Amino acid sequence: MIPPIAHILFRNLVRGPATIRGTLPPDPDGVAELAQAVGSEARARLGRSLSIRAVDAGSCNGCELELHAVNNPVYDLERFGIRFVASPRHADVLLVTGPVTRNMEEALTRTYDAAPSPKWVVALGDCARDGGCFAGTYAVASGVHNVVPVDLHIPGCPPAPKQILTGLLALLQTVAKR
Repeated sequence: MIPPIAHILFRNLVRGPATIRGTLPPDPDGVAELAQAVGSEARARLGRSLSIRAVDAGSCNGCELELHAVNNPVYDLERFGIRFVASPRHADVLLVTGPVTRNMEEALTRTYDAAPSPKWVVALGDCARDGGCFAGTYAVASGVHNVVPVDLHIPGCPPAPKQILTGLLALLQTVAKR
């Protein structure tokens, strides 16, 4: 009798790797088209790529995981001219996640002040809107709109990558009309 681990190893060696061969089918959710629209709108509005500075103001990390998902190879925002930057001095959009904790209140204000004009603030997730499930606790100051002016709120706990892309497109279309 073959031991179970040897059987699994032999089966995988015979079958080969479980990777996708050939080309991928078209995106059924239209996420690629959505990301393309965001990139085109950014180039039309700004004349260049859209630069985003993500600011964690005290979140549980759920929204950050979705932000990482937006930047992974499935969505790959870099190919559409949307990039995350390390400094607020290079950012067009401040994407704030989580409720603003008392420890992060001043840091968020300084980050907002450091960003060049025109600057837009997006509150990402339910906690950024009003503190979410953390509202009223001793460590939470408030939602983002009480610390810096917010141009757009993307709801969700956490919002899906498609919602984030839709929100960024709505932001660019809204500010283009101002």
